[in-house]
Amino acid sequence: MLRNKLNYKIINLAALMLLLYIGVTNISLWWGIFTKCVSVLAPFIVGFAFAYALSPLVRFLDKKMPRWLALLIVILGAVLIVLGILAVTLPLLYDQLTLLIKMLIEIFNNFSDKFNVNIGNFELQITDYLNSILKDIGSITSTTTMGILNKSFDIAGKVIVGFVGFVYFLIDMDKIRNTVEDVLKSTNKRSFEYIKCMDIEITNYLKGLEIFMVIQLFEYSFLFLIIGHPNWLILGILACITTVIPYFGGLITNIIAIILASVVSIPLVIATTIICLIFPQLDGYLISPKVYGKTNNVNPLITIMAVSIGGTLAGIPGIIIALPVYLLLRETYNFFKKDLKKGMNKVKESI
Repeated sequence: MLRNKLNYKIINLAALMLLLYIGVTNISLWWGIFTKCVSVLAPFIVGFAFAYALSPLVRFLDKKMPRWLALLIVILGAVLIVLGILAVTLPLLYDQLTLLIKMLIEIFNNFSDKFNVNIGNFELQITDYLNSILKDIGSITSTTTMGILNKSFDIAGKVIVGFVGFVYFLIDMDKIRNTVEDVLKSTNKRSFEYIKCMDIEITNYLKGLEIFMVIQLFEYSFLFLIIGHPNWLILGILACITTVIPYFGGLITNIIAIILASVVSIPLVIATTIICLIFPQLDGYLISPKVYGKTNNVNPLITIMAVSIGGTLAGIPGIIIALPVYLLLRETYNFFKKDLKKGMNKVKESI
């Protein structure tokens, strides 16, 4: 009798609304828990990302030599490349940052004198911040490895954990992929096909991004070096790093390069401007399509919208992952497009 009087749909809806209310009113708590979990898992996530990106190289070498040798070459190669880049660039980076601080101070002074604007406090804050960065880099270049570990134990610990995770993930990447494949095949073959498409899409994007970042590093370091730009290495590194931000990353680097050149001489400003106008076009219309192929063939307006939405929702991490997330959503739509059309047709027929 009681069962007939109770409306379980209303009860379930009320329970759902209560859970939503609890979730929304405690969103700061859930966000804090989420960020803490991400902070703890960050070394493993980064290690897995690097292992995932380098696993195609291991599979390529595995065809020509024993697997243990292929793994050893890739792991040692990655370590030696990172250490080599740090050993070569840190001393140069320290010298160029010293020069950069002097140039920025001169820019602030010239701006203040020319437009009669008092920016003393702002100049002091920027200078103190840059000097603190310079002091940290100087301590890294002048201290021993043990000193670095003692001074930056937390960072060093995360780096070590991430590296160990990277090694284990790289060794077991084929097992991980096979396990996921077996589970998906046993549950739903359609799900396996979908995940396989996502895997191909993101792998192609990561391979293209890695190659393009290396090209940007050497291309712009060389270009700014031959025109005599005093900050050629910093600008090359910036061009490499900001590659992960479509369109806006290169623009930021170009603006910084022109501003820094304005302190040196007019001919350097002209040469820097020519590089900033010509070579991004070559990168966008010639090099990038060759490197990425069809993977990164995205309408510029959609890319800008994706970057804007990602930045609004999650800041810098959102900007970085905006394009790959869009690529995954695009591939998801293309994969389920026929199913969506069939579903729409059924709805129309029922209506």
